[in-house]
Amino acid sequence: MSKLSGAVAIVTGASRGIGFAIAQRFVAEGARVCVTGRDAEALETAVKELGGADVALGVPGKGDDADHRAAVVDAVQEAFGPVSILVNNVGINPAYGPLGKLDLSAARKMVDVNVLGTLGWVQEALRGGMSGGSIVNISSVSGVRPAPGIAFYGVTKAALIHLTEELAVELAPTIRVNAVAPAVVKTRFATALYEGREEKVAATYPLKRLGVPEDIAGAVAFLCSPDAAWITGQTLVVDGGLTLTGAVE
Repeated sequence: MSKLSGAVAIVTGASRGIGFAIAQRFVAEGARVCVTGRDAEALETAVKELGGADVALGVPGKGDDADHRAAVVDAVQEAFGPVSILVNNVGINPAYGPLGKLDLSAARKMVDVNVLGTLGWVQEALRGGMSGGSIVNISSVSGVRPAPGIAFYGVTKAALIHLTEELAVELAPTIRVNAVAPAVVKTRFATALYEGREEKVAATYPLKRLGVPEDIAGAVAFLCSPDAAWITGQTLVVDGGLTLTGAVE
């Protein structure tokens, strides 16, 4: 029997990359899933690739838009029933460089999307009737150790880890809340961190390769499955061993 049979999931930021791989894994495990993102055309393609309207729904919009979050939860409730899995994957990093020169407006936007947006998704899922199941927040290794160049992104991801822990306490025993902290995964979002030097970057990882979206999807699927029934408030680092070496991204 599929481990997520009967589950109803929302995966934010899922028209491509890590989010789409998570949605694919959920469908393969028997769940029905709603994917969100800003690109309506990309979402339409994603829904088709996931298997069509019987198992997937796409709702376009911005993750930091409260009206969009409400519309997603309402659409899922109507199409599939109450949400039992929420994966907060959407995140942004519009700034690169030292904190001393950080554009504070960019920093505020990161907080709005990466931290407050995540909390908003949780609140909306609860409003929509989520009373059991699992929430997984996608953090980053930059949230567990310094990451020069993307430092404030790391600050928001560290906040997300603590938010995960607080929610795990508040929502227990019926809803489990965990986080996954990836290192560099080969997606469009992370291209600037390895493009043109992938072999050099991968050499700093004990497993000698960068991550792929399916690596993160497997970890998330585990945390949402009955196999993780006694796990909550934890951050699973999925990094090919990078944080063991002292190397930086």
